[in-house]
Amino acid sequence: MYQGIYTLIGQELSMFTRKLEAQLLYQNIPYQWQYKTLESAPAIDARAGTRFVPLLQTPDGWLLNDTISIGPVLHDRFSGYPVIPKGPNQRSACFVLEDVFNHWLPRHALHSRWCYPENVTAAGKNFGMNLLLGRSIDSPTTDAEEHQIADVGEMMYNSFGANACVVQGAGDDQAEAIKKDFGIFVDLLVSHFNKHDFLLGNRACLADFALVGPFKAHFLLDPEPKAWLGDNLAVFKGYVDRVWQEAKDDAQWLAEDKLPDTIYPLFDYAQRTYQQFAASSIGAAQRGEKFFDLDVGYGPFTARSMKRLDKARLHVREELLRCNAEESSIHSTGILDYYLTG
Repeated sequence: MYQGIYTLIGQELSMFTRKLEAQLLYQNIPYQWQYKTLESAPAIDARAGTRFVPLLQTPDGWLLNDTISIGPVLHDRFSGYPVIPKGPNQRSACFVLEDVFNHWLPRHALHSRWCYPENVTAAGKNFGMNLLLGRSIDSPTTDAEEHQIADVGEMMYNSFGANACVVQGAGDDQAEAIKKDFGIFVDLLVSHFNKHDFLLGNRACLADFALVGPFKAHFLLDPEPKAWLGDNLAVFKGYVDRVWQEAKDDAQWLAEDKLPDTIYPLFDYAQRTYQQFAASSIGAAQRGEKFFDLDVGYGPFTARSMKRLDKARLHVREELLRCNAEESSIHSTGILDYYLTG
């Protein structure tokens, strides 16, 4: 299943495709790109049984989907390049932060991409490179090709972008709130990366890939969120570059299963924002309600309930129980309660 070249099927502007690509690079797993184009999409969707990307085709032809499942599989198969710590504190932090980044950052990514006309145009051209031309966004184009992809942004806004922002409670009316929250989140990360190369020390883990994904596909690519980073741009370019390469042989997480002091403010942030969002979404879905109202400190918003957040919560719960996280020091922070109770 794992000897040979893997095929990454997706799009370069997809945070989850980039998340998986980061893991492939860091674990030195040989792979090739297959862009999911408008022409190839029906056949790919029919074969995979899902329209979501990314997909990972194994060397012997199996199709894998859902990065929260693929990540641990690749960790096990390519154990010479581990990306999941063994100790209960670091292992718990790895899976918890992966969940937070996977399901909270889409609000910022979608809002910044689709709620600003100039950004829609820029993102549309990049989407067009993958969707229509089947090539990398870094490829040169002719004048005819530029004309061919010029209207992709408007097409995608009307068919996907506008509604996706509504689903996440991240429409035009939430601009001030989302920018403020993004700024707080960025400041916490900057404080951390001024002291550590990766989230848990000097080695990347699954959570790093989940964080790099939206930065590579959105925040460092699209002009609107890139401007939000301001003077912190170099910090995140450096971080992405470190993750975007094969792991160093001597790279290690902190000794004795310790967590960086600068990671605890991120736990506090996640409890105040994402975990409130996810718990409200799951509760509404279980009650059969399509939408829910919430205020995480920046004013009220309405979002669509999402059953998949409970699937993600249960995935993390299983990993926490497996490593006896309830008996570890990280449990005292309260960050695990959302997963272990209810």
